[in-house]
Amino acid sequence: MKVLNLGPDPSLVYRPNLESKNGKDRAEYRNFENGDLIERVYSTYKLMHTNQTLDFVKEKHFQWTGCNHSQMTVLDSIKALNQLVDESDPDVDFPNSYHAFQTAEGIRKEHPDKDWFQLVGLIHDIGKIMALWGEPQWAVVGDTFPVGCKFQSSIVFRDTTFVDNPDEKNPCYNTKYGIYKPRCGLDKVFMSWGHDEYLYRVMKFNKCPIPEEGLYMLRFHSFYPWHSHGDYTHLCNDKDLQMLPWVKEFNKFDLYTKSTDLPDVEELKPYYQSLIDKYCPGKLYW
Repeated sequence: MKVLNLGPDPSLVYRPNLESKNGKDRAEYRNFENGDLIERVYSTYKLMHTNQTLDFVKEKHFQWTGCNHSQMTVLDSIKALNQLVDESDPDVDFPNSYHAFQTAEGIRKEHPDKDWFQLVGLIHDIGKIMALWGEPQWAVVGDTFPVGCKFQSSIVFRDTTFVDNPDEKNPCYNTKYGIYKPRCGLDKVFMSWGHDEYLYRVMKFNKCPIPEEGLYMLRFHSFYPWHSHGDYTHLCNDKDLQMLPWVKEFNKFDLYTKSTDLPDVEELKPYYQSLIDKYCPGKLYW
């Protein structure tokens, strides 16, 4: 396997004391037990965990990965997210477009030499545009997980939300490996359908030259059972494990830059347009 050399392993410089602009403590993020938004969040995950089956995911691959729904620029897709508040997120209740620039600016501060990483921070959620084109949010947002094998305990609300999912009772799917082989690689695993996989497919379809590390960030940033809890490593190959530290490095910016202190988007646009022109120019096929 080719070993990539892009400098130090990012996990070795992981900054555990990174704080959001409003000084929110790390332990206060991803609170799925209580809070003002918990009823909305639980309802979204209940629908997701009931309906995200292997057959459903395969149907969505057929429906969306041909990228024949629209053509638009990256900035237009970010602007469209002004209309979207993520119903699965317990931390924020403002439009998703602001989170794009918060994440990108956090990465820019800590990784000024990696423009592709900054761009990934900007675009990582724009696959949520599916929700503006008719997909219910439970098929767009939230944490992702493999289908076609046993749902692991680290999945959010695992104990109470899968009882009506038919795959939970299917002996072909409810074992440790299910339909997969040991160490088959995440590229061969069907993930619950959402904005991660969709945007990854959009980037590949449009031949955007984002490094493999960035593509992993886009594809698996919502796969919390893997990058934050260590589950599903039995399905990972060497490449997946090599890329895991980069997904972890991305995660802290995705999560801990969330704040009600909203950025001046108009001031930031010229810089990020230059990155878009380099990696994702013009109108993309969606």
